[in-house]
Amino acid sequence: MSALRHVLNLVLALVVLIGVGPSADALEHSFVAQAVRRVAPAVVRIDTERTVERQPFDPTLIDPLLRDLLGDPPMGPERERGQGSGIVMDAKGLVLTNAHVVERVETVTVTLADGDQCDGTVVGVDPVTDLALVRLKGRSLPPPAPLGDSEALEVGDWAIALGTPFGLERTVTLGIVSSLHRNINSLGFSDKRLDLIQTDAAINPGNSGGPLVNGDGDVIGINTLVRSGPGAGLGFAIPINLARGVADQLLADGEVVHPYIGLQLVPLTAKIAREHNRDPNALLQLPERSGALVQSVLEGSPAEAAGLRRGDLVIEAGEQPVKDPQALLAQVEASALGDALKLKVLRQGDERELSVRPAALPGVG
Repeated sequence: MSALRHVLNLVLALVVLIGVGPSADALEHSFVAQAVRRVAPAVVRIDTERTVERQPFDPTLIDPLLRDLLGDPPMGPERERGQGSGIVMDAKGLVLTNAHVVERVETVTVTLADGDQCDGTVVGVDPVTDLALVRLKGRSLPPPAPLGDSEALEVGDWAIALGTPFGLERTVTLGIVSSLHRNINSLGFSDKRLDLIQTDAAINPGNSGGPLVNGDGDVIGINTLVRSGPGAGLGFAIPINLARGVADQLLADGEVVHPYIGLQLVPLTAKIAREHNRDPNALLQLPERSGALVQSVLEGSPAEAAGLRRGDLVIEAGEQPVKDPQALLAQVEASALGDALKLKVLRQGDERELSVRPAALPGVG
């Protein structure tokens, strides 16, 4: 047995000598370290400031004893500071981050991976996808991060989060892709349009805008939020394919125009419909099938102009089946402003075809 072990050791030594097999660097460091080394130079910290008006207090409502102890309450504007992360995405110094990191701020200071600081200018912000683009001001720009393909992800793939949580620079956490296409509306954000990457890699305050990286060191997402309370520990990132497209529009136009038709929708399934229809007090009978049920129609919206009504069940849009509100929203988002989008709806048992022309989503920007 010892002779066999001696032979195996000799073979291993020969393999190392002729350069076959893993390198010495690979033997000393994990794949995580190699992935981080590839992308870390492009990760930046973003510090922001803005002026906010302090809410004035009525002096007559303040206890006289408290006024004697604390003095009169301060009045006027004050400076509010914020912090987040970002990723350099091209050689011209464009930084991709979250909209909530740089929205309505007055100054942006970017700290590069090597510690140098430079000013940044907000190129554009898209609150609907929570993405923003910042341009660095400076001569010495860091190398851009390698961008991957979020459509190639599978549940169980490695996920590495980088950023500056709680102001602690160059922080790395490791996990896996826990789920894909997690709709942000299910997390309580009704004003957003996003299907998110879910991960158990720790994402904390300050990580927002930083990259989520795969095992090869390619950016697959932009960290955006972490769930607190019940289910705490779940992090979410915006897929890089979506982020790249939004960045292109922000760079070209300074804004992103999102089509809308003006419906409030709830998902309907055959099971939900059957339970509803058993109620003797139900105001109407619902079709026992899946679709996007119209709960309300916004006044003056394209949907109202097209004749959609409360209680309609949308089952098809653009000749594609609609099994839930997300499927309809995807068709609206992919449509062109002003072009007719064909809808098939069920109304009181009758199937009807309607045509709606999406308009620009109001109140954005």
